Amino acid sequence: MEIQQFHYDNKIVQKFLYATLLWGVVGMLVGLLLAFMFIFPNLTDGISWLSFGRLRPLHTNAVIFAFVGNAMFAGVYYSTQRLLKARMFSDWMSNFNFWGWQAIIVAAAITLPLGYSTSKEYAELEWPIDLAIAAVWVVFGWNFIGTMLKRRQRHLYVAIWFYLATIVTVAVLHIFNSLALPVSAMKSYSVYAGVQDALVQWWYGHNAVAFFLTTPFLGLMYYFVPKAANRPIYSYRLSIVHFWSLIFIYIWAGPHHLLYSSLPDWAQNLGVAFSVMLIAPSWGGMINGLLTLRGAWDKVRTSPVLKFMVVAITGYGMATFEGPMLSLKNINAIAHFSDWIIAHVHVGALAWNGFLTFGMIYWLVPRMFKTRLYSTGMANFHFWIGTLGIILYALPMYVAGFTQALMWKEFNPDGTLVYGNFLETVNEIMPMYWMRAIGGTMYLVGMVVMLYNIIATVRSGSKLEDELAEAPALARIGGRRKAGEKYHTWLERRPIQLTLLATVAILIGGIIQIIPTLLVKSNIPTITSVMPYTPLELEGRDLYIREGCVGCHSQMVRPFRSEVERYGEYAKAGEFVYDHPFLWGSKRTGPDLLRVGGKYSDNWHLNHFYDPQSTSSGSIMPSYKWLIRNKHDRSGAADKMRVMVTLGVPYSDEDIAGAEASMDAQAAQIEKNLYADPEFVRSYEEEKTYAQQNGEEFIEMKDREIVAMIAYLQRLGTDIKIKQNTEVASENR
Repeated sequence: MEIQQFHYDNKIVQKFLYATLLWGVVGMLVGLLLAFMFIFPNLTDGISWLSFGRLRPLHTNAVIFAFVGNAMFAGVYYSTQRLLKARMFSDWMSNFNFWGWQAIIVAAAITLPLGYSTSKEYAELEWPIDLAIAAVWVVFGWNFIGTMLKRRQRHLYVAIWFYLATIVTVAVLHIFNSLALPVSAMKSYSVYAGVQDALVQWWYGHNAVAFFLTTPFLGLMYYFVPKAANRPIYSYRLSIVHFWSLIFIYIWAGPHHLLYSSLPDWAQNLGVAFSVMLIAPSWGGMINGLLTLRGAWDKVRTSPVLKFMVVAITGYGMATFEGPMLSLKNINAIAHFSDWIIAHVHVGALAWNGFLTFGMIYWLVPRMFKTRLYSTGMANFHFWIGTLGIILYALPMYVAGFTQALMWKEFNPDGTLVYGNFLETVNEIMPMYWMRAIGGTMYLVGMVVMLYNIIATVRSGSKLEDELAEAPALARIGGRRKAGEKYHTWLERRPIQLTLLATVAILIGGIIQIIPTLLVKSNIPTITSVMPYTPLELEGRDLYIREGCVGCHSQMVRPFRSEVERYGEYAKAGEFVYDHPFLWGSKRTGPDLLRVGGKYSDNWHLNHFYDPQSTSSGSIMPSYKWLIRNKHDRSGAADKMRVMVTLGVPYSDEDIAGAEASMDAQAAQIEKNLYADPEFVRSYEEEKTYAQQNGEEFIEMKDREIVAMIAYLQRLGTDIKIKQNTEVASENR
C-alpha cells in the first residue's frame, strides 16, 4: 500500500485563532459597556454611534460571528485535516474564507453603530454584507466538501457530520431569512411581513443558535475532548443517534420564541412539541461528552483544558434543558420578554461556546508552536474567575427575570395592577444589573489573562505552519454496500449522499412550518381598518429601526389579563400585514409600544427623547438628543414606497407622487402641536433667534428627525383602537 506524504496547513488555523482572541476581547468589551449602560444610561450621552440601541446588535454579532465564528473555523480547519488525513482542498479558498470573514466583521463593526440595520435578531446586517456572507460561506463549504472528496481516511468521524450539517443548514437559513428588496446601497425591506416575517426570522434565529453555536461546537467537542482526555469517545452508536435526531428535531423549534403572539396556534404548538423532544438528543450529546472522561477524571484536577471542557459540556446540558422548559407555554408566559431569557442565552454563550473555545485554544496553541503553555497557573486563574463570572452574571438575571414577571402580573383586589408604572419593575432590579456588570467584568478579566498567556506561549515557541504527515492512499472499493456492511458505515463512505440526507433532514421541518404560513391567506386575517403607514410614519419607522428601539421595546401585546390591562387590546395578526420587517421584539427593558399611539402628547415624546428622566423618573432610557438636532433626509421616501408596492403594500401612484407634500403637511401639524407647550416655544424661538443673529443655518422643527419619529409612535396601535382614541391620534396624521 502506497504511503503518501503531505502537509497539514496550520497557518490558516493560527490566523483564525488570532482573530478569535482579538474579536473575543472586542465583543466582550462592547457587552460590558452595554451592561454598565443599564446602570449609567447616559454613559455615552449625545454620541449616536455609541448609543445602546446601535451597540447591542454590534455586541451580539461580534460575539456570535466574530468570536465564536472564528473559533469554529479554527477548530474545523485543524480537526478536519487530521480526521480526513488530507490538507484542505484549496489554500486559496482557506485564505479567502479568513480574509472575507474578517472583512464582513469589520463591515459590521462600521455599519451597525452608524445605524444600518434590518433590526432582525442575529441578522441585522444589511443586504450587501448578507451577500458577502453567502459568498464566503459557499467558499468555506466548497473547501470542506472538496477536502472530504480527496481524503485518505475512509471512515467519516462524527465531528465531520456535525460540520457538514452546519455548512448546509446555515446556508439555507441565511439565504431564506435574508431575502429582501434593496431600496438603496444600505437600505432594504424584508420580503416577508408581520406574522410571516416573525416565523421566518425565528426559524432562522433559533437555528442560528442551533447550527452556528451548537452543531459545530458539538463536532469540536467530539474531537477535542477525546484528544485532551486521551480517551475514545464513550459511545459511537450514541453519537450517530445524537446527530440525526438533533438535526431533524432542532429545525422545528423556532416558533417557541413566538408563544402567545399573533402566530397561528398550530405553528406555536409544533414549536413546543419539537422543543420538548430536543431534550433527548441534546442530553445524549452531553452524556456522551462527559462519559468520555471515565477513567480520566483525575486529569481534570490538574488540566485546565479539561476543566474548561467539563464546565462547557455542563453548560451545554443546562442550556439545552432550560430551552425546552422555556418552550412550555406556562413557563414561557413568565419568562418571555424578561431578563430570564438573557440569563439563558448567556449560560449557553459564556459557558458552552466560551469555555469550549478557551479549552480548545489552550490545547491547540502549545502543539502548534512546539512549546509548553506559558503559565498553567494563569490558565487555572482564568478558569476560576471565568466560572465565577458566569455565576455572577447568570444568577442575578434569573432573579431579575422572576422579579419582573411577578411584578408585571400582580393585581390588587380591585382589579388594578399593583405595579401599574412599568418603571417600578426597573428600579426593583437595579441591584441585579450591578451584579451582572461585576460578573461580566470578571469574565472579561479572565479573557485578558488568557490573551497574555497565549501571546507569551506563542513568543516562547516556534511556528509549525506546514506540519508533515503521512497516510496510505485511499483504495477504491466501489460505491455499493459490501456484504455485512452496516448502512451507516456505508453512508460514511459516501459524503455526497450524507450531505443530501442531512439537507433533507433539516428541510422537512422548515417546509412544513413556513410554506403554509406563506401561502395560506387564512392564516393572516384581514382587518379593514388597518392601513399602510403614511410617508412620514414610514420614515419614522425606519428611524426607530436605525436607533435599535426594538432591542428594548416590544410591539406585541399578548392575550394575558395583565398585559391587556397594562397596554391595551391584545395584538391581532392582521395588524402587521404592512410591517416589513416585523418589530415584535424579544425583550422588555422598557414597556410595550404597540398601543402607545395617542397615549401621550407630541410634547411628551419630544421631551422624552431629549431627557427621558424628566418625563419618567427612574428611567434607564438614554437621551436621543441627535434626533432633535438632526435634519431629516426624506429624499428616499418615494423609492421606499415603490419597494413597498412591490412587496404588496397598496400605495397608489398618487400616494407616491404626493409623498413630499404629505410629509410636509403631517410634519407641520406636529410642529403646530408642539407649540402647545410654552417651554418648547421659549427654547425653540431662542434657538431660532440665535441662529439668525449669528448667521447659522436653522433647521425648522418640522424638518427634523424627531418629528418623523413622533409621527410613527403616534400611529402605533391606532388602527384598531376605539373611535375616541383614534380621533386623538388622527390629529398627528
